[in-house]
Amino acid sequence: MSDDLKRGLEGVLVAESELSFIDGDAGQLVYRGYDIADLAEGASYEEVVYLLWYGHLPNRDELAEFSSAMAAERSLDENVHRTIESLVEADENPMAALRTVVSQLAANDDEATFDAEAVTDREANIRKGRRITAKIPTALAAFKRLRDGDDPVAPREDLSHAANFLYMLNDEEPDDVLSEVFDQALVLHADHGLNASTFSAMVTASTLSDLHSAVTSAIGTLAGSLHGGANQNVMRMLQEVDESGMDPTAWVKHALDEGKRVAGFGHRVYNVKDPRAEILGEQSEALAEAAGDMKWYDYSVAIEEYMMEEKGLAPNVDFYSASTYYQMGIPIDVYTPIFAMSRAGGWIAHVLEQYEDNRLIRPRARYVGPRDQTLVPLDER
Repeated sequence: MSDDLKRGLEGVLVAESELSFIDGDAGQLVYRGYDIADLAEGASYEEVVYLLWYGHLPNRDELAEFSSAMAAERSLDENVHRTIESLVEADENPMAALRTVVSQLAANDDEATFDAEAVTDREANIRKGRRITAKIPTALAAFKRLRDGDDPVAPREDLSHAANFLYMLNDEEPDDVLSEVFDQALVLHADHGLNASTFSAMVTASTLSDLHSAVTSAIGTLAGSLHGGANQNVMRMLQEVDESGMDPTAWVKHALDEGKRVAGFGHRVYNVKDPRAEILGEQSEALAEAAGDMKWYDYSVAIEEYMMEEKGLAPNVDFYSASTYYQMGIPIDVYTPIFAMSRAGGWIAHVLEQYEDNRLIRPRARYVGPRDQTLVPLDER
């Protein structure tokens, strides 16, 4: 491989963005100048989406108007419900189901268009983005409930984005603690630079395709196990530790000796502990204390300490989001769709930015195949 070849585009700058900044050596994540820890502590998911889309944090009136407008878009058309029912009957994977539903949402959106001029209309895209962001939780909750043999729960406009999802998922209004923890998780996952799914959305948008197509591309990319499935793998690993009866440190050592990968460690960008993992670790501990069962948190801490001491590897955001979601009663295969539910705000922000100064994204590959081949007629081959 040539020295100038950048596999996976690692380290290659392809765009300028005002949305998020990552310092992998310092373990810092910033959205539009605001440290992620401050946003997680002091801003709701709706405020963060507003920040990403409009460039500033909303005042009280702006937030009320924005939240109300998005909450009003939560309901799904009947044909979308029928599609979800058919996907459940087909035993479809939740991420594949979400990809299908988001694509179908365009058919029910009067502003969906492939017109080259209209497709970049910022205000229209913000309206479409509101609808996409509002409807993803409703679709995901309906899929989960139908799969469990339960009727879908209609969304409520008087609840926050986070609380409404938990309400639709469990048919029970969540308490303030669960709502706050889940809201923080959504804030932490809302954006993260040019990760694979965000970049795929930008590539799609760069062709002047529409917003629904860009978000559908992103969901398909997030579905890959190297991008969005890590927290599912972490929780399954913790379950294996529990079922084995082994000390978690001994289990990890045995797994590494067998050449297995320990899920939830290492990151393409961070060289230290992911700042989002710091926050979710605290939330996982708080939920464990509230439930009176520290098992999953204790397993996680023991594994983190061993991996850091023996391998010099720090956990990423997926490591503690796994036990956090599990303690909230969320099914493991819904973790990645929740990632999509949150990251939709960031995907849409990047697409808006791409449209503002668009250039078709079209890299090149170095050809290393044969040259000067002689075509032999079919009958002589």
